[in-house]
Amino acid sequence: MERLQKVIAHAGIASRRKAEQLILEGKVKVNGEVVKELGTKITDNDRVEVEGVQIEKEAPVYYLFYKPRGVISAVTDDKGRKTVTDFFPHSEERIYPVGRLDYETTGLLLITNDGEFANILTHPKYEIEKTYVAKIKGIPIREALKKLERGVQLEDGKTAPARVKMTSVDRKKGTSIIEIGIHEGRNRQVRRMFEAIGHEVLKLKRERFAFLDLHGLNTGDARELTPHEVKQLRALAEHGK
Repeated sequence: MERLQKVIAHAGIASRRKAEQLILEGKVKVNGEVVKELGTKITDNDRVEVEGVQIEKEAPVYYLFYKPRGVISAVTDDKGRKTVTDFFPHSEERIYPVGRLDYETTGLLLITNDGEFANILTHPKYEIEKTYVAKIKGIPIREALKKLERGVQLEDGKTAPARVKMTSVDRKKGTSIIEIGIHEGRNRQVRRMFEAIGHEVLKLKRERFAFLDLHGLNTGDARELTPHEVKQLRALAEHGK
């Protein structure tokens, strides 16, 4: 038996937190009866409906995707722009990205239909580190980089401490390459962090997500995560790193 909100999350309908909200709002039925109690346990034989639609229990799938520039991290786009799921035309599952990379940012993005998995990997309390490489305008002084390490004040609050390393400088062009590791996932966070210390991001790429990297992939490529990689990611979240 499994908890109702976990079954809904695994079906790709919503994250576990959103599933709990749907239950409390009376939008979930089990065998035709509205269930509002969190923690209700069900079996594989029970029929579950969310907002009047019966859920199908999909097998969970997990992909590592190398997102190109100019692609939306969403399932659909009302402006008709290319989305990350357009790169999975043969997927029968209702897949979606784990978190987001903005339109101009390239790099590693996880794709799944497992809502619970997506939730634990994007929630800042689990402290899963994401590593970015940024090409920025100008050459920051050491004190500016230390500000990033300590956390900088943005309009939506102060950022958590970051891991920062300058990897190269082009004095002729007046640019720098900075590696930065964060475990939050606010909208356009890395770009805004550099803006807060007076440097515009010219190019941005997510190189790593925890221990995962882009080795062997070109932009637009994807591969399935191994069962061991999925277990490792869950274990990292459980241990808070």
